[in-house]
Amino acid sequence: MFTFLITLAIIVALFLVLVVLIQNSYEGGLSSQFGGAGVTQLIGVKKTGNLLEKITWGLAITLFVLTLTAAIFQSQKANQDNLRNSPNIERAEERKSLLPSPDLNQKIANLLKNYHQKHLNRH
Repeated sequence: MFTFLITLAIIVALFLVLVVLIQNSYEGGLSSQFGGAGVTQLIGVKKTGNLLEKITWGLAITLFVLTLTAAIFQSQKANQDNLRNSPNIERAEERKSLLPSPDLNQKIANLLKNYHQKHLNRH
C-alpha cells in the first residue's frame, strides 16, 4: 500500500508540474511557447485560466493528502517493526542471558555469608 501511495504521489506531482508550467505567467509562460495560445483562443483565456487554476489546486490538495496518508502508513509500519525488531530489546535479551541465574546468585550469597561468618568468628 505504501508503494502504491508513493507511486501515485509521484504521478500527481508530475502532473502538477506540467499544469503549473502550462499556465500563463506575466511573460506568457510555456503555453505561448508551445502553441498554447491556440488552445486559449479556442476555449477562451478566462475559462482556461480558471480550469488550470482549479486543476492546480486539486492536484496540490491531492498531493498533500497522499503525502500525509503515506506518512501515516509509514509511521504505523515503523512502530510495528520497532516493537518486533528493536535493538534495545535484542540487547536486553542478550544481556539477560549473560546475567547469572538466580540459583547461582543464591549460591554466591551463601558462600559470602559463610565466609563472613568464619572471618568474623576468627576476630
